[in-house]
Amino acid sequence: MKKTDLKLLACQLSALSVFRGLTDKKEMAAFLGFLKSEDIYEKLEFYGEFVSCLGEYGGSFSAFLKKAVCEDENTYITSVAKNKEVSASLKANAEKELELFSDLTLLTAESLFEETDYEGYIPSFENEKVDFSAVYKERLSHIDRYGYGIFATAGMFRVENAEIIPVEAADDITTENFIGYETERRQVMDNTIALTEGRYAQNVLLCGDAGTGKSSTVKAVANACFDKGVRLIELRKDQLFSLSHVMGRIADNPLKFIIFIDDLSFNKNDDCFSMLKAALEGSASAKASNAVIYATSNRRHIVKERFSERGHEDDIHHSDTVQELLSLSDRFGLVVYFSKPNKKLYLDIVHELAKKENLAIDEKELDLKAEAFALAKGSRSPRAAQQFIKGLI
Repeated sequence: MKKTDLKLLACQLSALSVFRGLTDKKEMAAFLGFLKSEDIYEKLEFYGEFVSCLGEYGGSFSAFLKKAVCEDENTYITSVAKNKEVSASLKANAEKELELFSDLTLLTAESLFEETDYEGYIPSFENEKVDFSAVYKERLSHIDRYGYGIFATAGMFRVENAEIIPVEAADDITTENFIGYETERRQVMDNTIALTEGRYAQNVLLCGDAGTGKSSTVKAVANACFDKGVRLIELRKDQLFSLSHVMGRIADNPLKFIIFIDDLSFNKNDDCFSMLKAALEGSASAKASNAVIYATSNRRHIVKERFSERGHEDDIHHSDTVQELLSLSDRFGLVVYFSKPNKKLYLDIVHELAKKENLAIDEKELDLKAEAFALAKGSRSPRAAQQFIKGLI
């Protein structure tokens, strides 16, 4: 490329308006620094930084651009998502910038250094032609499945300092990983499908014995419905004060959300109780129409109550207070109970897991060892079966 072409490219990228967020990314900042610099030493330093940053994208400039463009949260895509009218100038600017990104996918290391006097080693990078106008049009037409901004980056999220962030190394468990509990999983899956189809979906409480797959079921269902536009946001019990903030953040989003609260239980005077109660009862300030709450608990009634507390005489309507606490679980529209497996189901799980791991062991010997392992742990459960098999690998 001629120097004048490089300068023009630098000017065009500096003038980005719709996708201006891309200029804040380290890859684009280094590339812009390279384009603007006149000094060969500085130019090479920026270029080296640029190629180094592409390492997490397999050294591909086009791969970086595709991810950055598709995940950018800008006025154009948020307006489309919220069915707002988009001005002609905004549409025109977006189209021109998408064409510019397509041009960038035609660049090579050699073309960038074409008119320099430098004859030394030039790090190379990958690049593959991408029609960003077509790619973006596809995403806009199915925005209820792809999402935008941070929710286009992953399927599972957590809350940290009131910010929603992607879960690194999220659990990729699938429904195919389970053995048994088909009826229980089907109830959760059917309810989630209803959510994706815009039908009425219930808040769900998955309760029962430890190690029976309650949490895994929620995550597997979320993974299975990712392509249908479902995202999971996990909240710890002590973060329930952030629930209304999270609901407000997702309220106008075209995606569907599972707010996941794992291992839920309350003490009698827990301040988080009222926040969850408001959300379950459909309070406008605490509930988003595109979200459901899925909670797991080893306790059917969620709220811990001691016999010693029943004798309190300072509460005139103590029985009403107790009933309010114990009825929290009844505010979930769907309660799915996961019980400990009987001996047959436990051994079926053990056999299936052994088969998946290609373990060459006599079935009778396997059964005896599996039962001994369960007795040592004090209970049979899918988790115990999995731990037993892992110990044999």
